Parts: sequence; C-alpha cells; structure tokens
Amino acid sequence: MPRKLLDQELQRLKDEILVLGVMVERSVLDAVEALRNRDHKMALRILELDQKINAQRFAIEKDAIALIATQQPMARDLRLLTAILAVSAELERIGDYAKGIAQITLRMNELPSSPLIGGIPRMAQKATDMLHRALSAFVNEDTAIAQALPREDDEVDALYLLVQQQLLHLIQQNPQSAERANWLLWAAHNLERAADRVTNICERTIYAVTGEMVEMDVSWDELKEENQ
Repeated sequence: MPRKLLDQELQRLKDEILVLGVMVERSVLDAVEALRNRDHKMALRILELDQKINAQRFAIEKDAIALIATQQPMARDLRLLTAILAVSAELERIGDYAKGIAQITLRMNELPSSPLIGGIPRMAQKATDMLHRALSAFVNEDTAIAQALPREDDEVDALYLLVQQQLLHLIQQNPQSAERANWLLWAAHNLERAADRVTNICERTIYAVTGEMVEMDVSWDELKEENQ
C-alpha cells in the first residue's frame, strides 16, 4: 500500500475512534440522567446503544488488524495501530460502565424515589470531559495534554469519596435507604473506573507518539503537595 493510502487509512481509523468516543460519552451522560429521573425507557435505550458501541469497537479492531496483517507496518505506524486497538477496548469498557448504570436504574424500580446524590452527575460530567479531551489528544498526537490529563483523575476520586460520605450519612439518617445507597455507590464506582480508563488512553497516546510505555498515576496527596 502506498504511503499516502496508508496515512489515509490510519486517519480513517482515528476518525472512527472519535465516532466511538462520542457514542460512549453520550451513553455515560444519558445513563446518569436516566438514573436521576428513574427513566426506564432511556435506560433501555442505553442498553441498545451498548450493542452499537460493541459493534463499532469490533469494526475498528477488524480494520486495524487487517492493516497490521497485510501492510506489516513498522515502528510508529505499528505503535499507532496497536494503540488504536487498546483505545477502542478502553472505550468499549467505559460503555460497559454506562450500561451498568442503566441496569442499576432498572433494578431500582421497586425502591422509593429520592434526589440523586449531587456528586454523581458531577463525576459523570468530569469523566466525560476528560474522555473528550483525551481522545482529542490521541487523534492529534498531543503528548502534552496526554501527560497533564491524568492528574485530573484525582478530582473524580475526590468526588467519589464525597459520594461515599453522602451515602453513609444517608444510611445513618435513614437505615431503610441502605439498598438504594448501595446501588448509587455502584453507579459512582462505575464513573470512577471510567475516569481511570481515560488515564489508560493517555498512556497509549504517549506510547503511540514516543514509543515509551509509562504508567501515569498521580495520587491525591502528591497533587496537594505540589500545589502547596
């Protein structure tokens, strides 16, 4: 395959990653909205969207593997293709977290309705914002953004701890709310894990560009020390 055509195929795969990313972002935000409103129809639509997310991921994998098998790419091209495979898998997993939240909405059907813990929508907004910027960094091969973004994961972790505290207080005030609180904690846990997957995408961006495999994990305490 001529160099120009290979570049076009690589760009097309990047574009398909962005399409998958949009689907996943929408799924996460809609899942939390469905949870907020106990909207079972929306929750069911998210389960349907998950099938489309899976199909998009497999289509990307199929095309990337075909390029590896037929073009025998070397060095940077091969790193990019393997990174595309990894990122598509991370996105599909985030979609699974959204599906899990939608399933929580369906399972809470018989439980008393109550306002959604405020930290959960904030976690969803932060995680999807991070995901959007991480994918932009990936397709644009922007290692500066990829290196900076994982630090923001600590904000999601802090929100997760806040949600845990809020739910504990809810149970203390009303022990009968324990089951509802447990489901909400699982929803928050899914969002915390989604943000962790964004860090993995950033690591793959750096690998694709530089060839270096780095583990990007900045603890909350380290972040506070640096800002003092």
